[in-house]
Amino acid sequence: GARTKLFSAAEAARHVSPSVVKISTKQEELVYSFFFTPMVQEREGLGSGVIIDSSGYILTNNHVVSGVTQIAVVLADGRQFEGSIVGTDAYTDLAVIKVDATDLPVADLGDSDTLVPGEPAIAIGNPYGFDYTITAGVISALNRTVEVNPNQGIVLEGLIQTDAPINPGNSGGALVNADGRVVGINTAIIAEAQGIGLAIPIRTARTVAQQIIEHGKVPRPYLGVGEVVPLSVAIARRYNLPVSSGLYISSVISNSPAYRAGMREGDIIVAVNGVPSTSVEDVTQTLLKSAIGDVLKFTVIGGNGRERIVQVTLTESR
Repeated sequence: GARTKLFSAAEAARHVSPSVVKISTKQEELVYSFFFTPMVQEREGLGSGVIIDSSGYILTNNHVVSGVTQIAVVLADGRQFEGSIVGTDAYTDLAVIKVDATDLPVADLGDSDTLVPGEPAIAIGNPYGFDYTITAGVISALNRTVEVNPNQGIVLEGLIQTDAPINPGNSGGALVNADGRVVGINTAIIAEAQGIGLAIPIRTARTVAQQIIEHGKVPRPYLGVGEVVPLSVAIARRYNLPVSSGLYISSVISNSPAYRAGMREGDIIVAVNGVPSTSVEDVTQTLLKSAIGDVLKFTVIGGNGRERIVQVTLTESR
């Protein structure tokens, strides 16, 4: 809607702070000590979250809660709850957790699409355990892309860049505009950078949260190619392959869409929908932008060196 009066940073923070929570996590891991005796060690983690529903749904980062065994949520008013994971999504680095409570203070969510570089931005979170830290700056840039895990093709796109300092404990906290509305979920993905804070736009976060609350995950199209090896000239020479760029398929999941369409181990993907594909990211990004039920045309070269087109109908991931 229309923009209301601009708050001061203090007012904007006061408006949102009650709906920002501190998340502390424990993770049990087996560590092998002397004489190879397994010992269970606990690792503690820290992050932030934003209350998006008065019945206890809280938005945070996937990397704050994935793989943890225990979640404690502390509200600004001091109340403490045990949290459980509703669902996570590695591809957007978002997660929804739930606490057993009612009448929680819900954050006022804004529209990240109306942001303009140079406008004020305030980050609220719990960096390094300093509870409820407020940092201020401006929106530095929009639509930034960051590679998180190129091997899995995990790339965060459309991020908001701010110079409001964001530290690891801030992850999952709120990025707030001058109207006191949450416009992004802070994500401390680049830990070493100075003056570069990144946030996931609230528009993306809202959509992902709704899907997680409804389905326990974000329904994504499924291809079913297990592992691929990006080719180089050296690899192609060593294994005497017919082409020196593309993705060599080392496994296909049986009865998957790719398998049913005729893709097999040893095939080399050279293009998707006519666009050359040289990295895992190329295929992953095409998949993320596709809908369940779409047909993708893969240009594939078989072990015999013959090129063919394989049409794969994407189904929902299990």
